[in-house]
Amino acid sequence: MPDSGRVTADVRAAFNALVGHLEYPMLIVTARAGDEPLGCLVGFATQTSIDPPRFLVCLSHANRTYRLARDAELLGVHCVPADAGDLAELFGGETADEVDKFARVEWHEGPRGVPVLDRCANRFVGRVVARVPAGDHDAFLLEPIAAQAGEQEDFTFHMAKRIAPGHPA
Repeated sequence: MPDSGRVTADVRAAFNALVGHLEYPMLIVTARAGDEPLGCLVGFATQTSIDPPRFLVCLSHANRTYRLARDAELLGVHCVPADAGDLAELFGGETADEVDKFARVEWHEGPRGVPVLDRCANRFVGRVVARVPAGDHDAFLLEPIAAQAGEQEDFTFHMAKRIAPGHPA
């Protein structure tokens, strides 16, 4: 493989094909900016540590949630249930620049006002311990401060491929 420091077209194509076949759960990240609840569908996320517990979520620079909540102290992370395609469609296919997403869903305020989506049985709120630029996304390293685990199958990346994004990717 070339080691030029730049991604060539053939490497980019092979990489996109490889990651396009991976399967992982889709998440909805929520935040609060002043009085406004914010939220978006994300696919770039992973646990990064067991002890201490840490989780990384990436938010697109094109997204209103990122633009307004990039300095938030806390973020909510929700595993989307497999039977909640409408929820994934709302948070992934609509933009809060045009639609009040939270007027269409059941939710309540969690720690320090972070929006918590009632339909997502698996969720946590995390304190942002680090922010790292990661290309067209920023990575947010989270330390959980509240969590709930329930029984649910997850809505996955391949299920989400049919959703037209609210903003260009």
